[in-house]
Amino acid sequence: MSIVKRSQPYTVALDAMGGDLAPAEPVRGAISAAKEHGVRMLLVGDPAAIQAELAKLEHGGLPLEVVASEGVIQEGEPSARSLRTKPKASIAVATRLVREGKADALVTMGSTGAAMAASVLAFGLFPGLERPALGGPFISLIPRTTIMDLGAQIDCRPSQLLSFAALGCTFSRIFLEIPNPRVGLLSVGAEVGKGNRQVQEAYPLLKSSGLNFVGNVEGHELFLDRADVVVCDGFVGNVLLKFTEGLAHAAARYLQSSLGPDSPAVRRLQELASAAESAGGPLFGVNAAVIIGHGRSRAEGIANSIGRAKALLDLALVDAMRAQLESVLQRADRPAEMK
Repeated sequence: MSIVKRSQPYTVALDAMGGDLAPAEPVRGAISAAKEHGVRMLLVGDPAAIQAELAKLEHGGLPLEVVASEGVIQEGEPSARSLRTKPKASIAVATRLVREGKADALVTMGSTGAAMAASVLAFGLFPGLERPALGGPFISLIPRTTIMDLGAQIDCRPSQLLSFAALGCTFSRIFLEIPNPRVGLLSVGAEVGKGNRQVQEAYPLLKSSGLNFVGNVEGHELFLDRADVVVCDGFVGNVLLKFTEGLAHAAARYLQSSLGPDSPAVRRLQELASAAESAGGPLFGVNAAVIIGHGRSRAEGIANSIGRAKALLDLALVDAMRAQLESVLQRADRPAEMK
């Protein structure tokens, strides 16, 4: 693993107005990250609201700066139109800071759609990529399994699943240090030909991709170390993510009624239930380091997301993913007899 050596600390633009608990938790998370990760923080949002939160906390001497914005794009608002009607919204200002070189990375707990749209407009997509993707480990039972996509793209063509596999493999190889990640295609059966039309057409693309493709993977096999990178569209991936969160919460409540709230098993299940909030995931496919976290994230999770952004920069992961995608797409374009 090669680490980029840098004499100056990274600067991270944090959308301090993004998320259900903004700006209180983003401000607390920024302070923790400045202490723990040695990064300079740009807190983007309503200056009065941010300063009010800063006044409650010890932060003397830390590299924190407030950058004014106006308005917030909420979850559910039409992203592209909102970016036009709210050009000074916090996510729009934060992305511009990165595009203009005033920050090295972007972190937000706000609207996923707005963060994706703003990032694509500001940074552009990798050559040959149709849409970005969200991915990464999402539950501590399988901390080294990368799921692609977790909700960025609801409807995907088979060629997009191939791109997601390439991006996920690079993340797995560099960030998780898995030398030759195994790629599985999430389906309703392990046999060739199982699944809907999308899965059936994606299978031969992945098989001839040059990636370490191990075939179809069923849902229960996510927990059996069948693959390191599991590919699916964002509809399935997000349902899987939310179902897992809900199941862990329900199981914790069930055990709590019989074992009591202080049971180690109950505490462990509660930790599993909150795993998605412990650190955000990268937005794969844009030409910048972007981390999008859970809207309910608290300060610890936000600080972890900022630390993850720093790790992406240290590893030059964006450049590596761009190169991996180019290689896979070139192979996909070659005539069959040359593969």
